[in-house]
Amino acid sequence: MKRTLLKVAFFAAVLMILGGCAGCVTVEQLNEVRAIAENAQSTANSAASAADSAASAADSAMSAANQAMDAANSAQSAADAANACCNENSGKLDRMFEKAMQK
Repeated sequence: MKRTLLKVAFFAAVLMILGGCAGCVTVEQLNEVRAIAENAQSTANSAASAADSAASAADSAMSAANQAMDAANSAQSAADAANACCNENSGKLDRMFEKAMQK
C-alpha cells in the first residue's frame, strides 16, 4: 500500500514539474489518482486471494489423486495375487485330473 501511494505521489510530482506550475495539479485530481491507485491495489489483493484459493484447491485435488492412485495400486496388487492363486489352483486341478486319467 505504501509503495502504491509513493508511486502516486511521484506521479503527481512529475505532473507538477512537467506542467511548469505548482497549481496545475489540483487536490481533486490527486484524490482521483489516489482512488484509482487504491482501486488497483484492491483488485490486486482480490486476484492474489483468488490465486491462493486456486492453489489450495489444486493441492487438494493432487492429494485426492494420489490417494486414488494408491487405492488403484493396492487393488492391482490384490488382483495380481488373486490371479496368481487362480493359476496355481488351476495347475493343481490339471495335475489331479491327469493323475485321475492315468488310473
